[in-house]
Amino acid sequence: MNVHESITQSLDNLTKRKLRSLLTMLGIIFGVGAVISMLSIGAGAEDQALQLIRQMGLRNIIVEGKEYDPEDLRKIREKSLGLSRRDVEALLAVTPNLKRGAGRKNIKAYQVFSGDHKVESRVVAVDAAYFSMGNLQSLDGAFFDHEDEALYNQVCVLGASAKQGLFGFESALGKTVKINSAWFSVVGVIADQTLSQDEFQGVKLQNTNNDIYIPLSTALKKLEVKALESELDGIVLEVESESKIQSTALVVSQLLEKLHNGEPDFSLIVPEQLFRQNQQTQKIFNIVMGCIAGISLLVGGIGIMNIMLANVLERTHEIGIRRAIGARRLDIRLQFLIEAVTISIVGGIIGVALGFAIAGLVVYYAGWSTIITTWSIVLAFGVSAAVGVLFGSYPAIQASRLSPIEVLRYE
Repeated sequence: MNVHESITQSLDNLTKRKLRSLLTMLGIIFGVGAVISMLSIGAGAEDQALQLIRQMGLRNIIVEGKEYDPEDLRKIREKSLGLSRRDVEALLAVTPNLKRGAGRKNIKAYQVFSGDHKVESRVVAVDAAYFSMGNLQSLDGAFFDHEDEALYNQVCVLGASAKQGLFGFESALGKTVKINSAWFSVVGVIADQTLSQDEFQGVKLQNTNNDIYIPLSTALKKLEVKALESELDGIVLEVESESKIQSTALVVSQLLEKLHNGEPDFSLIVPEQLFRQNQQTQKIFNIVMGCIAGISLLVGGIGIMNIMLANVLERTHEIGIRRAIGARRLDIRLQFLIEAVTISIVGGIIGVALGFAIAGLVVYYAGWSTIITTWSIVLAFGVSAAVGVLFGSYPAIQASRLSPIEVLRYE
């Protein structure tokens, strides 16, 4: 009997016992389904994290000013004036490995007008370098530059949602918007930057779609800044090499503490470190899910072994006749092994379909991103086939060792 005949006969035997075969496959089905869904969720989470980190800047160090209630803020201002442009200049002058820096000032939420249209937007004053450091892409027009900063030009760049709210589908370039009592000319529109989540590793993320960006120099000169407020709310620093980020972040923290007279009124966010923490969390998740999938596959393998041993006992007469008419032990062993592998592979196919369904449900109900890769499907089939070979070998060997004379006498 060749391999093709063995496969055909194996499928015939399985279809004759549909319910038993299905129950035998359940462990494989759930195990493979768990593998596919686990890998798809893990790949989706890693891709999502990488996108968020890229938006924050993988080589960036982000300094954020801390928020205090008015009473505490008065006491702190006796020692430190908070983040300022002087800090940016000092850090770039003294800290090795820093390539460039940009300040940021949140001008709070304002109603921004253009004709009869208005939007509730966060107005953000930034240095010109902020756009490229924050990986913001231009959809229309361009970002303001250092010349606009030097001349205190009243220009602005709109987020995608802010532009839509103010101008709809019309071009916004060259048109004006009113922020407080000042008019700003639109020079650019930022491409959609919709975030998949509001925070990452405990750090709140800001959706830029509804933001309106203006030059920092213009804001500090022409817009009102409340008393006790720091000149800047945040600083973004770009490091020359990823390998130097951790050591540079330590130097930045120590230098800022000295500049602020020992007052820790700031916090450091290192996106690269957040990404590594996320990878560790994801690794633990994968291990837990892998254990669950492994247990399911183990149960499925034991089920295959159990049912194949039962098949050997039920078909002793068939085995004896086949041996008596010339079938070799190898033929008997191959037939039962192929049956076990067939159960595993069919279970694997159903398991892959289950994994696709679980991944779809996760996207629909939880809103998570999932990515099903080709190698995860190949891995699932490989594992299911390996389970069939591993747990089907013992019953196949037992069947091949049966003596035709003893079997026929037993029957």
